[in-house]
Amino acid sequence: MERSVDVAVIGGGVGGVAAALAACDAGCRVVLSEPTGWLGGQMTSQGVSALDEHRWIEQGGASRSYRAVRAAIRQHYRTRYGVATMPDGAPLNPGDAWVSALCFEPRVALEVLEHLLAPHVAAGRLLIWRHCTPLAVEQRDGRIGTVVLQHQPDATLRRVHARMVLDASETGELLPLAGVPYRLGAEARHETGEADAPETARPGEVQSFTFCFAVEYCPGEDHTIPPPPDYAALRDRQPFTLTLQARDGTPRPFRMFATGPTGLPPFWTYRRLLSARLLAPHGPPRDLALINWNGNDYHDASFVDVPPAQATAALDAARRLSLAFLHWLQTEVPRDDGGVGYPELRLVPEVMGTADGLSQAPYVRESRRIVALQRIVAEDVLAAGRAGARARHWDDTVGVGWYPMDLHPAPGNPRSLFEPTLPFQIPLGALIPAGSGNLVAAAKNIGTTHLSNGSYRLHPVEWGIGEAAGALAAYCCAHGLLPHDVWHLQRHRRALQYRLARRGVPLGWAPDLPEDARWYPEVMLLVAAGALPIDGPRAHRLLVAPSEPCDAAAAAALLRAAADLLCRPPAAALAILPAATAAVDAATWQAALAHLGIDAAPDAAWPSWAWAAATLAEAGAVAATYG
Repeated sequence: MERSVDVAVIGGGVGGVAAALAACDAGCRVVLSEPTGWLGGQMTSQGVSALDEHRWIEQGGASRSYRAVRAAIRQHYRTRYGVATMPDGAPLNPGDAWVSALCFEPRVALEVLEHLLAPHVAAGRLLIWRHCTPLAVEQRDGRIGTVVLQHQPDATLRRVHARMVLDASETGELLPLAGVPYRLGAEARHETGEADAPETARPGEVQSFTFCFAVEYCPGEDHTIPPPPDYAALRDRQPFTLTLQARDGTPRPFRMFATGPTGLPPFWTYRRLLSARLLAPHGPPRDLALINWNGNDYHDASFVDVPPAQATAALDAARRLSLAFLHWLQTEVPRDDGGVGYPELRLVPEVMGTADGLSQAPYVRESRRIVALQRIVAEDVLAAGRAGARARHWDDTVGVGWYPMDLHPAPGNPRSLFEPTLPFQIPLGALIPAGSGNLVAAAKNIGTTHLSNGSYRLHPVEWGIGEAAGALAAYCCAHGLLPHDVWHLQRHRRALQYRLARRGVPLGWAPDLPEDARWYPEVMLLVAAGALPIDGPRAHRLLVAPSEPCDAAAAAALLRAAADLLCRPPAAALAILPAATAAVDAATWQAALAHLGIDAAPDAAWPSWAWAAATLAEAGAVAATYG
């Protein structure tokens, strides 16, 4: 089978689906391949249907399309069970879990994602190849022309010819096939400059991976599974426990269904997917809980960049580890009421769509990572040592994210890391390999490091990466450009950002800027161009208060950003913008202009962010330049 398309998206995980959707929305013809039978990656086939997000997720900090996925998942449960919100009026969380604001069954996310893509499939723009893995690429002059895939059920080959190729695979499968330079595991400190990086590179130090599973609690019943042959060794080496260690080494003891002795919430509700009590009276008869815990994180070996026999052995060992952890929960974990073991826990295979009850694919925390035009290092996002409310500003931003720097144990390194970060951006240069080819990274394989990947690997960030990659591919196809052209040429970079902003993609952290405002694209371009001040009161708060009068620092930053967008000096930019009907304090405005070297003030100033963005929108200058 052969197909010729505009864009080939290899990998149908979170990033791949977002990439295919963005490219199709722009009118491209797309082939989307997926090695399993389910689209959605960590959201579905990998079993992590308890979203790892941030505390602003209900207000902002994610794109319109990502929030549409969340809204559709909630609507499914409203329709099915008649429950609209949480008891306190908060947005519905079907599992009422404490680690995530939205937990659900993997199949529900699968249905939502397929529904989002369905119009493009029906229109003939999108072809989905399930159960297909990449085997080879064919290149000419450093560009990929063809990707060869194998359809696993019948071992037949499929070939897709594409102008742009997006690697959205879970482990960066195209990178070695295409000879694209990449890193895996921990980089050396001299390479990245990161304080927490090791002295020498450790390519085998890849974050643990996990085969997740779901269980029900069935009082009075015995659903104990047989232990794997190496159960005792797995239990003792892991070790299996409900007590975790805090950053300072202090024990954090959990109990199964009760509050822990130090006040910690129950293990059972950690990633609970369905709460029978919440969804009553029409809900399921029992709770359903996802098990994705330190106990079943496999960190003895990696399955990436090792011989096939070693990869198979690592995957098999990880499956046995998860089954061993379940057996321990059923037979040895301390009970809240005394004794040991909860034989009442029933493995529910239908949740994951597998015979053994484990996720169809392992939950992958770390991929091969491209050597990119722009590398993101730990210090770019860490909160320690950085003033202000936001992480490093990237002029080439194409999205946002926020999550602690979360590293799980790895082969040869049993330590975990969980460091606070500041709300950060996704730089376009991190998606583009440092060459002149037509491949773009569209998932966890962007130009992060072993450390910074710990913040960029989560659901909404991977979606944002994929969405930006799909939009970039579509822009390249429409304008006959390569990705590095778009990154190097400011006019094209801003035009791509403008298209993303029109899709509802936030380019910076300003969660109180209303996305439905007619001037949202303009204000996001202002943010990209540096309108968020680096000093003054607004630099130290995440909310930008769009209707408040500008102080000197904010006004100067806004005017400088507007001048950048309009490709004119600040003084000339003032002449293009219609005069405001109200002015801020004259001294404030004079101070703002002094920052920019402008001697004379106009008759009126910009009273607020909202006014500045609306003025730009009404002037039509941004749309005329980048639309």
